Amino acid sequence: MVYLDSELREIFKQLWETRKSSKVLLPYVFLNKRGNDKIKEFRFAWNKAFKESKVPRKLFHDLRRTAVRNMVRAGILEKVAMTISGHKTRSVFERYNIVDERDLRLAAQRQDEYFQNFTGTITGTIVDFAKKKGLAD
Repeated sequence: MVYLDSELREIFKQLWETRKSSKVLLPYVFLNKRGNDKIKEFRFAWNKAFKESKVPRKLFHDLRRTAVRNMVRAGILEKVAMTISGHKTRSVFERYNIVDERDLRLAAQRQDEYFQNFTGTITGTIVDFAKKKGLAD
């Protein structure tokens, strides 16, 4: 079972409408230029898209990495994100879930917001262990 967000649902709806008008209904989502078979090689179209859009060149797996990071940042459970992205092992999934400076800043902000909810509560205690044990100069 595959669940789609609203943007992808609309894209697939448009593809379906286009395909319904063809003489033969094929079991593929994305068809070749002639519309009579699946796409077997998309490298040329991929390269052309980057060249024409003037977007910096990306590898196909960059999209997978972006999807994994977006799912994790959106709060989707990692097990669910792994299922969606097709990762079978946690170690490989972690290679795609790259932590950057923005993630660390957001973590500090969320922790700060969390502690702000504990008005009047001491969230930690600073102890000088040397002084406590009588070892201070």
